Amino acid sequence: MSPEVFVEILREAMQMVIILVSAIILPSLFVGLIVAVFQAATSINEQTMSFLPRLIVTLLALSWGGHWLVQKLMDFTFTMVEQIPQVVG
Repeated sequence: MSPEVFVEILREAMQMVIILVSAIILPSLFVGLIVAVFQAATSINEQTMSFLPRLIVTLLALSWGGHWLVQKLMDFTFTMVEQIPQVVG
């Protein structure tokens, strides 16, 4: 296996990880930012007020986008399995 092939496979894998993780983390990040601004404006420093909305949004993102996330991961896996003869041979 040439180094170029390995680098290409690694690049595709890292790109897939970034896409899948950002689909879950970005909504939580935005809600956390909104809650932090609200807490700063009202001087409320309750820890559960920042944790619970982020947890709920993360769970909602997983439940709403779960099918898409699994489909992307399955497509990537099938592509990698199809490339095995090219990489080995």
